[in-house]
Formats: sequence, structure tokens, C-alpha cells
Amino acid sequence: MLNQWEKGQKAEQLAADYLREKGYGIWKSNWRSGKKEIDLAAIYKNELVIIEVKSMTGNLVNLPGAVVDRKKQRHIILAADAFIRVQNWKGPTRFDVIAVRFSPRGVDFEHIENAFIPAIEPHHGASGNRFFHPL
Repeated sequence: MLNQWEKGQKAEQLAADYLREKGYGIWKSNWRSGKKEIDLAAIYKNELVIIEVKSMTGNLVNLPGAVVDRKKQRHIILAADAFIRVQNWKGPTRFDVIAVRFSPRGVDFEHIENAFIPAIEPHHGASGNRFFHPL
């Protein structure tokens, strides 16, 4: 039986495989900057996709707020801001959530594209990067 950490790691691996099958290029996994973390960063159709992976048991829910609350969204947005600056990314970015449900009959996925949209200040900092301002 997998513990919670192992289940989370397995869910991230399965989500990455799922995304690759759909044509996403996985750029980074488990990227960290201090306490900030991004589960998966991928490129899809010239867009950076920041993906939060949630392992679940029970029913899948297609409401992103039920899977990733506002506080968690804020942490993901701050991590994405750091990632964008470090990687010098200048293209479009979106935030997805993938719920990975483990059940006795196997694994199910629910991919929620554009699960949340951060408020973005329309100016650029000294480095030329945009800054996200979580709601």
C-alpha cells in the first residue's frame, strides 16, 4: 500500500505520462525555488502550462476550486512567477490541474485546462518579466 507521499509521486509520474500521450512536452517536474514548488511544467502549442497534480480517491470533481483552493492557487502562481523569471520565459502561460484518481479498477484522470487565471499587472519589471499578482 502506498503512503500519501508515494501516492503523490506516482500521481505526478502518471500525469506526466498522460500529458506526453496528449502531445505535451514535459519541461520540468517537481521544480522548486525555496518553499515554492511546481508539480509539472510543460510546453503545449508554444504555451507554458503549469500543472498542479492532485491524487485522489473517490469521485472526480470537475470544479477546480474543489481540488485547488485559493491559498494553493496563490502558492502555485508565486512559484510560476519565480519559474518564469529563472527560465526567462516570454511566452503565454496557463494553469491546469490534473486530478489523478486511484480506485480498485485502476486510475482515472481529469484534466482541467485553465483551471484558474491569475491577475496580471500589465507592466514589466526591470528584468523585463511580467509579475503575477495573486488574487
